[in-house]
Amino acid sequence: MSKANPKPASDDAAAIIALERAALDRWGKGDPSGFLEICAPDVVYFDPYLERRIDGLEALARYYEPARGKIHIDRYELLDPKVQLCGDMAVLTFNYVSYPGEARWNCTEVYRRTDGTWRIIQTHWSLAGRKEKVVKPGKD
Repeated sequence: MSKANPKPASDDAAAIIALERAALDRWGKGDPSGFLEICAPDVVYFDPYLERRIDGLEALARYYEPARGKIHIDRYELLDPKVQLCGDMAVLTFNYVSYPGEARWNCTEVYRRTDGTWRIIQTHWSLAGRKEKVVKPGKD
């Protein structure tokens, strides 16, 4: 018999979004530690500027370190966040817009709950709103 989760799913979704917002708040002030603190030791990371995936929290910390103190985001929008829960796993997806410059991103974060704590195990950031012409099959 499985142990029931005593908290409603909406509480878990709100908690995950709050974790993400707190990490983004710190990121915008040049502090990547907010994300590092909510990642699991076995986190994997993708972004459009890397040819390969980063495996593990230590490698991710090394990747983030050169950005420390150099990121300055006046404000951001976390658009249409959606949390899909499945037991002790959750997928958070959202669109992110930062200012100045109006940088647009798509984000997918996979969270795992271990001992009652949500941690990111997979993070994937991609650029949104690219303006390259998309060639559709069967179209000129």
